Amino acid sequence: MQDNPRNLFGGGWLIADMSLNIWALTIVKSIGLDYSAWQLVFLCALIGALMMLPWILRQPHAFIGVKRPDLHLLRVVLSTLTLTTSFFAIARLPFALFTAINFTRPLVMMVMAALILREFISGKRWIAASLGFVGVIIALEPSELVFTWGLPALFLTVIFGTSAIIVTRKLSDAPTVVMMTFYTCGLAILTLPFAIWSWTSINLDDLPILLAIGVFAQSAQFYFLRAHKWGEAGFLAILGYLSLVLSTGVGYIFFDEIPTMSFIFGAILIVAAAVWATLSARKLMQNERK
Repeated sequence: MQDNPRNLFGGGWLIADMSLNIWALTIVKSIGLDYSAWQLVFLCALIGALMMLPWILRQPHAFIGVKRPDLHLLRVVLSTLTLTTSFFAIARLPFALFTAINFTRPLVMMVMAALILREFISGKRWIAASLGFVGVIIALEPSELVFTWGLPALFLTVIFGTSAIIVTRKLSDAPTVVMMTFYTCGLAILTLPFAIWSWTSINLDDLPILLAIGVFAQSAQFYFLRAHKWGEAGFLAILGYLSLVLSTGVGYIFFDEIPTMSFIFGAILIVAAAVWATLSARKLMQNERK
């Protein structure tokens, strides 16, 4: 898998995606207590929609006879909830912890598939899920934990984000321009009422960095799609765990967040469990195809 030269291109796009996402979240974390999550998501989506406009005008035919509008709507709703709870959480939690808990998404997806879709889950993958959730408890350090609303928001981010991924996979045949347009325009429309309700006057000094959030987030989404066009899913999934190292570094350099040994051990358990569950599922699929 790693020998596939296409993975080098895919990996490069994914690293660019991770870097821009981390910068966007860094800005949100630095100003996220000054503006509501709704307002930040709306501004991010509005900037993204403006960036999409030339692409939309060049490919209007892609929107003729759009299939499964109900799934597109569901994806937009779930993505709106994911991004809003994500922005709310990152402003209130350590960067590395935010990233580590997000790595439980493959495990949550597995559990949801078993409970909702009645998919068969092997014993090894259940063990992996159990280890991952033990890792979450260790990383959180309950005895030292000071409650913040960022924690429930983060867990909601994982649930909503996992659900959005499941819906997105069902729309894999949709043109990229359609997917990105529904995403950005839908975010702007759905968050507008809440943004108006919670609106805070924007400091002119903050305007450039607010614009940067939208540019970084929109560009990152495009890079993510390019990465998955070139690279193999298994290779990209494992490479994606590099973002934990990047976010830990950003948290340490910019926010003086020093990871504890408990967090490091818990994060290792989470990543190892997620990788194990992913590889076990892929191996099972390969065996079924033989």
